[in-house]
Amino acid sequence: MPRLLEIKNLRVGIESKPILKNINFTLNSGETHVIMGPNGSGKSTLAMSIAGHPDYKIKKGEINFNGKKINGLKPEKRACLGIFLGFQTPPALEGVSFFSLMQAAGEARSIKRKTKNNTDIFGLRDEIGKRFSKIGLADDFIMRAVNDGASGGERKKLELAQMQMLGPRLAVFDEIDTGLDVDALKKIGEEISVFKDKGMAVILITHYQRILRYIKPDKVHIMIDGEIVKSGSADLAERIGESGYSYLKCPI
Repeated sequence: MPRLLEIKNLRVGIESKPILKNINFTLNSGETHVIMGPNGSGKSTLAMSIAGHPDYKIKKGEINFNGKKINGLKPEKRACLGIFLGFQTPPALEGVSFFSLMQAAGEARSIKRKTKNNTDIFGLRDEIGKRFSKIGLADDFIMRAVNDGASGGERKKLELAQMQMLGPRLAVFDEIDTGLDVDALKKIGEEISVFKDKGMAVILITHYQRILRYIKPDKVHIMIDGEIVKSGSADLAERIGESGYSYLKCPI
């Protein structure tokens, strides 16, 4: 599989506070990498940096996506390239329904590709409904403001549905397993695996290994104090589950 994401010597901070310290990371198309670590280790900062959040300033190093340096690109430009970020706490979008969000995404894609937008609004609604049904979301979320009145688990499912509709090249999920029961976790794991098999690359940020029962990672990385201190196979996540991070003999 071709290399999709390459991060070189990345240092990131907020204002004068350093967070990420010399991160090096590569991800190929179709691969799933899991990032684990204690609270405050920099996992979410890495996700935000990949997506281009303006509060997270790159002090040194670079992020390359599909062979192109994207350090200076705005989040919407990165999204157009095929980068999707699932937030740790998905926000409510007042006045913006899921349907209108997907409709706008289709129009943006047409503008980028310089093609006519031929979105069939009835077909779009049916497609959203099918996606919702597969992951256990009620149809009334289609026309409701995104995440309005949704529980934590429902918000995670809505993010998964956005990813499914958008079909990105890279999906970064920040703790998508939080707030999900076993059945929902299994379904989300299965749906992510379907897209992985189609060539989508995935970065899963998590505290727990339970989602790894349903998604087989190609690599697991451990972050502590803004650095990737160890990388390995799925066995590494199992070791963390059994012994915690202390066995790495790093301060936490």
